[in-house]
Amino acid sequence: MATGHTDPHRRERILAAALDLIAEEGVAGVSHRKIAARAQVPLGSMTYHFTGIEDLLLQAFTGYADHVVALFEHHLSGATTPDQAREAVADLIHTLSEGTRRDLILTQELYTLAARHEPYRDLCARWMRRSRTLLEHHFDAATARQLDALVEGLTLHRALDDTPPDRALTHEAVTRITAPRDGVPRARRTPP
Repeated sequence: MATGHTDPHRRERILAAALDLIAEEGVAGVSHRKIAARAQVPLGSMTYHFTGIEDLLLQAFTGYADHVVALFEHHLSGATTPDQAREAVADLIHTLSEGTRRDLILTQELYTLAARHEPYRDLCARWMRRSRTLLEHHFDAATARQLDALVEGLTLHRALDDTPPDRALTHEAVTRITAPRDGVPRARRTPP
């Protein structure tokens, strides 16, 4: 095991270990000692890198939210037409819902914390704003808000359903939300 001076990735290992433990045991099951053991770092590293367990958890969940936003960006960045953007949203929903149980659990643990604690609510609000901003490159603001909720909801439903709906239903839901209403397009013609 490397010392602090020769271990530039120690902080990242601690954060990854925290997320792994949260996925396995829930937030209530984590402690400095368990995280340090999982990350294979001295217990003192915990207080060197973080002011306490709450700071560590908030930073770990912030990194997780960044990961999900990067998935949004990856899927949406190549779309140049409304149809491509719709397809990208459907792809994103399937990527998220068919991902690991770890990601599903981490998302739900974060939502539970956000329901009870302001810093996590703020984190979720920033996450939603970032996701909607990426969607707004392709859709108007109201549609982006609706799509963001659809992504969250369908991802959860598909991940927990014993027989999840197929891609056709996902595509239909995305199309219904993004279809023009009263002759007004809900999708931008080209990304800004």
